[in-house]
Amino acid sequence: MEQPGPGPGLGSAPSLPALIRKKRDGERLQDTEIRHLVQAVARGTLQEGQMGAMLMAIRLRGMDLEETLTLTREMAASGRVLEWPEDWQRLLVDKHSTGGVGDKVSLALAPALAACGCKVPMISGRGLGHTAGTLDKLEAVPGFSISQSPEQMRSLLEQVGCCIVGQSEELVPADKVLYSLRDVTATVDSLPLITASILSKKAAEKVSALVLDVKFGSAALYTSLERARPLAQSLVSVGSRLGICTVAVLTRMDGPLGQRVGHSLEVLEALQCLEGRGPADLRQLVTTLGGCLLWQCGQASSVGQGATRIAATLDDGSARGRFQAMLQAQGVEADLARALGTGTEEQRFQVLGRAGAQEELLAAQDGTVQQVEALPIARVLHELGAGRTQQGQPINHRVGAELLVAVGQRLVKGSPWIRIHYDTPELSDPQRHALQGALVLASSEPFAPSGKVAEILLPQGSRSLEELMGEQGLGSSRAQLSCT
Repeated sequence: MEQPGPGPGLGSAPSLPALIRKKRDGERLQDTEIRHLVQAVARGTLQEGQMGAMLMAIRLRGMDLEETLTLTREMAASGRVLEWPEDWQRLLVDKHSTGGVGDKVSLALAPALAACGCKVPMISGRGLGHTAGTLDKLEAVPGFSISQSPEQMRSLLEQVGCCIVGQSEELVPADKVLYSLRDVTATVDSLPLITASILSKKAAEKVSALVLDVKFGSAALYTSLERARPLAQSLVSVGSRLGICTVAVLTRMDGPLGQRVGHSLEVLEALQCLEGRGPADLRQLVTTLGGCLLWQCGQASSVGQGATRIAATLDDGSARGRFQAMLQAQGVEADLARALGTGTEEQRFQVLGRAGAQEELLAAQDGTVQQVEALPIARVLHELGAGRTQQGQPINHRVGAELLVAVGQRLVKGSPWIRIHYDTPELSDPQRHALQGALVLASSEPFAPSGKVAEILLPQGSRSLEELMGEQGLGSSRAQLSCT
C-alpha cells in the first residue's frame, strides 16, 4: 500500500469564498482550483457552511466532463490508493448502485463474485435520503466492522475474496466528508457529485472492471429513464477515462426490489438469495450484474454465461459460504456468523433482533396488484426510525416492511398485503393511510411483471439485456470497453 505523492504545486492558494462565488456564477473551475478545494475538505480547513455552499453551487450550476473527471481524481487522491498483487489485476471488480428501496444486491453479489474467483474490494456508503445504505444493512449484524485498513482489506481479499467496508480517514477521506453533507444539504441528486463520489472510491480501489446499477423511477433519484441516462453516461465516460472497464445497467425503481425493506429484513432476504431462494427480481439483478462483471473481466464469454456462473454459486451454497466467511473475517463471532449462514430464519432473527410490534394492513378492495409504490413505504419507515434526518443520527435496524403480495397477483378485499415492523414511535393513522396509498390495484387480469433491467450502457452506446445475454465472444465489445 502506497501513499500517493503530492500533486503539482498550487502556487498561491485561491480564496475559498472566491471559488464558491465562481461556481455560483456558473464559471468553470480550473484543475488547480478543484485540487485546492478537495485538499481543504480532506484537511478539515473548509468550514461546514462553505462546503454546503459549494455543494449547492455545483448542484445548481453543474460541472462539465473535465471538471467532473478532475474532481473524481482529486477525491481519489485525497487518501491512500490501494495496491494489489499483479496477478489479481484482471480479477479486481466491483459494483455500485445509485440507491433504491429494498436494494440488498451487494450483500449477495460480492460473495457470489468471490466464489467465481474474483476479488471484490467494495467501499460502500450509508443511506442517503429515503434510500438505505449497504453499510447500514451490514451493521444490523452484531459485531460487523466496516472499518478496515488497506492492509486488512488485502488480508480479507486473500482469505475470502471480498470485503464490504466504509470510507475511512485513509481511503477517500474527502468523499467521506462530502457524502454525509450531501444528505443534509439537499444535494444528493447532483450529477457531478454523484459521479465523483462513486468513481473516486472505485479509482482508489484500483479495480479493473466496474458495473453501475443506475436506478430510475418514482423511488429513485431520477424519476425517468431519460433523466437517469445522463448520469449513466457520465459514469461510463468518467470511469472509462480513469482506465476502469465500466458498464452501466439502468434498472427500474418504482416498487421495492424484492419483498423486504429495512436493514435486518434485507439481510434476511439477501441470505435467502444466497441459498438459491428468495424473490425472482432480486436473483435476476444479482445474476445480471454479476454476469456483466464476469464478462467485463474476461471470466465469461458473454453476459449470459457469466449470469449462469453467478446463479450456480447461489444454488450450490458457495456464495453463502463466502458471505459467512466475510462476516466472521470482519468481526462477527463465529457462532453468530454460522447461525446467519446456515441457520433457520428464526435463528437468524435471534441474531439480528426483531422489532417489538408487527402490524399487517389489509387490502381495501378486490383487484390485481398493478404496483406497490416504494417511496411511500420508504418514507414511513424513515419516520419510524430506519433513516436519518441529521448526520450521525442512530437508526433502528429492526424497523422494516414485508410485502405479502407481488405485482401481477390477484388480491381479495380484506387480505393482508404488507407487514410493518416497528418499535417506537408507533405506527400512526396518517402513516397507515400513506402506506395504503402505496398499493395500486386495477381491474385487469393477473399478469407477469416486467423485469427490472431496462437497458445496458456501454462506452459505444446502449444495448438491450437480451442482446448481451446471448452475445458469444468478447471481440470488439470488450476492446471498446478498454478491458485488458
